[in-house]
Amino acid sequence: MHRLIRNIGWLLTGRGVNAVLSIVYLALATRTLGLDHFGYFAIILALGQTVTGLANFQTWQFVVRWGVGEDGPGDATGFAIALDMLSVAIGLVLAAALVWSAPLWLPLPAELLPVAFGYCVVALLSIRTTPTGLLRLRFAYARATAAESVQPMVRAAGAGIAAVAMPTVTGFVLAWAAAEIAVATALWIAASKQEKIDLSRISFTRIPRAHPGAWRFVWSTNMSGSLNVGSKQVLILLVGAIGGETAAGGFRVASQLGQALVSLAQTVSKAIYPELVHAQETAHEMARRMANIALIAGVLAVLVTLFFGRTALALIAGPEFRVFWTMVILAIAGAIELVGASLESLLVSAGRAGTAFFIRAIPTLIGLALLDVAMGWNGTKGAAFTVLGSSALSVIGFWVAIISLSQITITVKPKADLPPKA
Repeated sequence: MHRLIRNIGWLLTGRGVNAVLSIVYLALATRTLGLDHFGYFAIILALGQTVTGLANFQTWQFVVRWGVGEDGPGDATGFAIALDMLSVAIGLVLAAALVWSAPLWLPLPAELLPVAFGYCVVALLSIRTTPTGLLRLRFAYARATAAESVQPMVRAAGAGIAAVAMPTVTGFVLAWAAAEIAVATALWIAASKQEKIDLSRISFTRIPRAHPGAWRFVWSTNMSGSLNVGSKQVLILLVGAIGGETAAGGFRVASQLGQALVSLAQTVSKAIYPELVHAQETAHEMARRMANIALIAGVLAVLVTLFFGRTALALIAGPEFRVFWTMVILAIAGAIELVGASLESLLVSAGRAGTAFFIRAIPTLIGLALLDVAMGWNGTKGAAFTVLGSSALSVIGFWVAIISLSQITITVKPKADLPPKA
């Protein structure tokens, strides 16, 4: 538990740096571009992150899960890199299809379509889950935090340059693309110093041959990752499709400020997963304690949003962005996700990635299906309520699944302690 708290501390340090710098680059982008053009910018970013999220495999989990044996992470790393290459190929096809069809359903000007496709390509080539997995496998969170801090620093610097030299949507997209390339490079360099990366071991067959059921785990975690994208980036695209670029821009700002807790939930999840893999006997107790800590942190963060969110929104984004209650609703959803992060990680570490996927899938699909009705009822606040409902149902599902898993463990364990029959 002490190591877990230390690792979370390193990750939160990185998140803290990111949070401070994100205020800088968000303020520069919103105030330079204005509500409409920031909406175009938000749609382009959402397209790139949607393509990457849907095509990307959660390879860091594979490295952590299968890289702990006596032979080291060589085969697991080779399998992860092979899947990264597959992600790029799938993602390029998906990016072409989305950008080509964008004029039919997104409020994106024709002159920005090449920019959108270019950002999608850069995002795909900057996939970095494999080096992240290698660093987490060895609990090198300090090194990972240092590498990941490159992204917000480059974004902030790039946003400052864009605001002065190229105050357009294209200028800010270029700044974000440069940050993607920089952080991917930094993580691969950090990982290569931690572990030797043997490209000759790239293979789709070695890990599945040694670990039956590997492909089922791969597809389950991939679909879970895609659902996380669906509940965030695809949602921004759909908000833009239904409400226009101003709605997309406003929802992006509210999401970035209000759902900072979701990033915190992902931080907790990424830190606790390797610990749960290494310590199955104490996994339930560890997850329970982390959920209790998360509950207190979530309540405090929602209270801070209620009392100081309006002022922060006005100072950072300006008076055009009237999305305070949308931000509050998303903050509550983020608090719920924070509590559920350790529960979801416990399910995945116990080999129940498929269960976790379905628990996440059903509420997410219901929320997306109700988005049009919800926005017709209350605009971006309605969209935020679909996120809140989806998060609440998912976390309740994780809790029920954990209780069922505990009962199965309790029922089966005593049988192993019975003396053999004469």
